[in-house]
Amino acid sequence: MFLPRTEEIYKSKIGKNIKIHRKKNVLCGKFRKGHFEGVIDVIDIFLSLINPKYIFLGEKDFQQLFLIKNYVKNKFKVKVVSCKTVRDKNYVALSSRNLLLSKKNLIIAGKIAKKLKSLKNKLKSTQNFKKKINNIKRVLTEKYNIKLEYLELRNEKDLSPFSKINKSRLFIAYYINKIRLIDNF
Repeated sequence: MFLPRTEEIYKSKIGKNIKIHRKKNVLCGKFRKGHFEGVIDVIDIFLSLINPKYIFLGEKDFQQLFLIKNYVKNKFKVKVVSCKTVRDKNYVALSSRNLLLSKKNLIIAGKIAKKLKSLKNKLKSTQNFKKKINNIKRVLTEKYNIKLEYLELRNEKDLSPFSKINKSRLFIAYYINKIRLIDNF
């Protein structure tokens, strides 16, 4: 087991010029400036120190997974393995942030997740994506009293705005009582 001290990880911080895929500025990157640079920096340090054959990353934060895959593919000899999102009995994606939610808010988060999964399935049989997505944005904010950062359909291969529903993901970020949750379907 590798249990480094903080100073072991951050000792060579000077002079790093990490280049991240341009898609860092959409979805979460648009709202959390510098977040992905920090994540990629830590991944770079760990991969340099450990030199693993595999790295297992969850799909819950699909944008982060996408950016890490793009960053490491030409720099390290590591296979990035995508792991399906694990969900609780209410269908909420597992996250340590869930511990900050009340029981009532966990139930609301579960209802939102189920509604979005249903929406994603319905989008397969419609031509008017934008209208359906805009309608669900209104419903979510009014019915569940959430602050919506984004709800977008994007291509899962390059995170561009959607083109074909079968190769896309529905991404959401929202706040329930100041707790930020993300998910994708």
